Amino acid sequence: MMNQSRVSGFLLHGFPDIREVQVIHISLFVIIYLVALIENLIIITVIFYSHQLHTPMYFFLANLSLQDIGSISVTVPKSIANSLMKTQTISYSGCVCQIFFLVFFMMSHYVFLGVMAYDRYVAICNPLHYETVMNKKACIQMATSAWIGGFFYTTMYTGTTFRVEFCSNVINQFFCEIPQLLKNSCSDSDNTAIWVLTFGACLAFIYFALIAFSYIHIFRAVLKIPSKQGKQKVFSTCLPHLIVITLFLVSGTFVYLRPTSGSPSAFDLLVSMFYCMVPPLMNPIIYSIRNKDLKMAFWKLLVNISPQFLDKNHSPF
Repeated sequence: MMNQSRVSGFLLHGFPDIREVQVIHISLFVIIYLVALIENLIIITVIFYSHQLHTPMYFFLANLSLQDIGSISVTVPKSIANSLMKTQTISYSGCVCQIFFLVFFMMSHYVFLGVMAYDRYVAICNPLHYETVMNKKACIQMATSAWIGGFFYTTMYTGTTFRVEFCSNVINQFFCEIPQLLKNSCSDSDNTAIWVLTFGACLAFIYFALIAFSYIHIFRAVLKIPSKQGKQKVFSTCLPHLIVITLFLVSGTFVYLRPTSGSPSAFDLLVSMFYCMVPPLMNPIIYSIRNKDLKMAFWKLLVNISPQFLDKNHSPF
């Protein structure tokens, strides 16, 4: 039998130990991280200081931006620090924290996407009851449930993952990724991995079915709208949300369901970078690019002028 021992740390072999590659890695990661950080902080700040955006949709959007900041901050700064210090190590507790917070932010993010789909469903399919159903108390309860639900699921997920013993401390990734981590297990981790992935997949499928159900009814309601302008207004609020859901599900599903390779590959690295870094970078752009209210509030806050000056003749948009 193979010797089983509890490792004290891991080696992150995501990028080759070549100085030119490390320079590109540091530069690219710093730019992406700073841009994502600034974008999401702008979204949160604009929503917080603009009273006209104090609605359920923007309240949930601010929570999504907070989760995007958290998810990208779990992995990218550590990778940058390792390259700057010319090391590839991460402690055992550091790896546990990375996995815990990454899964926590992504799981709660997924729950919030479902909550936002329900918000759009009520707003479009039951507009007369919207203020009653999506009142302040209900929104706070939904947001709290999303954060708490993500916390409990992540606690179970992380605890189950680190019950196994590891024969190798080499992770072929730039952060602690669960599929790569379980590949290094020398105990019977197959059942553990199957149980964790199956349970998570069942929850994700049930939640996806609820989101799909909401949007089926939304599209049915949209088809009944007589005016073209009304349909465009509905699509302008629903389409960004659908793009974000698709981006999140496709990238996450591909990462966790693809077979892990035995040696480092550029493809695995690119896929993990895509699902860890692209959503936090692109979500603020997707949500704001066609959102006139959000852009108007941003310019009001930026130039610090009164709302009456931002009419059609003076607005940048």
